[in-house]
Amino acid sequence: MSGSKTNERATFNNRRAFMVAAIGSAVGLGNIWRFPYIAFENGGGAFLLPYLVALLTAGIPLLLLDYAIGHRYRGSAPLAFRRLGRWFEPVGWWNVMTNVIICIYYAVIIGWSASYAYYSLNAAWGADPQAFFFKDFLNMAGPEALGLDFVGKVVGPLIGVWLFTCIIMALGVQKGVAGASSFFMPLLLIMFIIMVGISLTLPGAAKGLDALFTPDWSKLSDPRVWVAAYGQIFFSLSICFGIMVTYSSYLKKKTDLGGTGLVVGFANSSFELLAGIGVFAALGFIAQANGQAVSQVASSGIGLAFIAFPTIINQAPMGALIGVLFFGSLVFAGITSMISIVEVIVAAIQDKLNIGRVNATLLVCIPMGIISTLLFGTTTGLPVLDVLDKFVNTYGIVAAGFVYVLAIIVLRKLPELRNHLNALSSVRVGAIWTASVIFTVAMLGYMLYQDTIGLLKENYSKYPDDFLNIFGWGMSIGLIVIAVLLSLLPWKHGQNFNVKDEHEHEQGDKE
Repeated sequence: MSGSKTNERATFNNRRAFMVAAIGSAVGLGNIWRFPYIAFENGGGAFLLPYLVALLTAGIPLLLLDYAIGHRYRGSAPLAFRRLGRWFEPVGWWNVMTNVIICIYYAVIIGWSASYAYYSLNAAWGADPQAFFFKDFLNMAGPEALGLDFVGKVVGPLIGVWLFTCIIMALGVQKGVAGASSFFMPLLLIMFIIMVGISLTLPGAAKGLDALFTPDWSKLSDPRVWVAAYGQIFFSLSICFGIMVTYSSYLKKKTDLGGTGLVVGFANSSFELLAGIGVFAALGFIAQANGQAVSQVASSGIGLAFIAFPTIINQAPMGALIGVLFFGSLVFAGITSMISIVEVIVAAIQDKLNIGRVNATLLVCIPMGIISTLLFGTTTGLPVLDVLDKFVNTYGIVAAGFVYVLAIIVLRKLPELRNHLNALSSVRVGAIWTASVIFTVAMLGYMLYQDTIGLLKENYSKYPDDFLNIFGWGMSIGLIVIAVLLSLLPWKHGQNFNVKDEHEHEQGDKE
């Protein structure tokens, strides 16, 4: 690829740096606060079977597809897709805009987690963690009271998260992205293992583990359980929304893509299993202490993190230590994922405008930090977050993933990408990989259909129409419109798109 010095592509120093960064992206908040409850609700130990099937038939195949595109076409999502085919570029920008929405609310959750790690030292939430979270901490107002009433306890940590992220991104791919992941991932693992170890010693831990792992085989006949398994794998592995395409574009030309994909996929799932053990051991303690069933205290997402766990911390031996470890783990898992999300946007701006790393970082982080603070540093931050998260997952990740993979199949690009993988991988892919990718398109289409029917049938979480039309449907349509408009903007000098250049690149890979 020819181009100016500004446009020379950064690389990871070695495959280990890439794997740590990729695992850091995959291991995020969803592993800790989503997987345990999804498994519990969908058959307990029996859920591990559809989960493993989903990992092998969708997670790893699509992860390898992302790797092949990013590595073969050496670009951010818009640039790689542009080189794949002229009209593919809007899909790349759809990915970028999806990451914009995700990172502006992801940052505030990391800020909440940092605050709660500090609050854990003296259980600052008091005897009623639920009232503290909604009233004292968030000072929450309903969606009908949308306004700019800032909440100091939220704004300070949120600004801190954005400043930290901006510094990391400005340092570049190896020093910033890989360096931060190499520091935070081992720290996260150590902290989380200690927390799990302490949780297992709590009275009632066995009760929680029994609730999680006792298999309900009858659940396997329910199609919704299988859809839940595919959904969890799809969201947790950071596939099909630009992250792994971008990361793999930084790999050296001779890199074992297949072996790397297997390591990342199984490492992510192993952490999810570890999270399930730690979370349900703690939930078993609080259930026994309060004379309740585990199902009565089990929850997911924000409820688990900021209400259920503070309740556990109030009553558990070494509660302060458990709190610091749990919320600290959320911070570190969140930071490594946030870095990967912002990287998609920074890389796209660098490629499109042909500008340096620091300028691209400032151009991305400053406006997004301001928008993030205006939306989520206010009294209506939580309702906005809730709606954005639901709709961007459906119409930013699932819908874009469906379109992207379907287009690759229809345009018969799979053989070309399969050959690229096999030319570089210790693990070869063939007809089973192709069939898995095709099957996953059907699964994504079904998930998109089911979610859309549900959202059209009744207002999500009973939010007002105007609120949903702005932050739900409006945002979803806006992503596509902006993606098309960005694809129409001219590329600055230094990028090649013609078929001859692509074939030369392919020959370089095979030599």
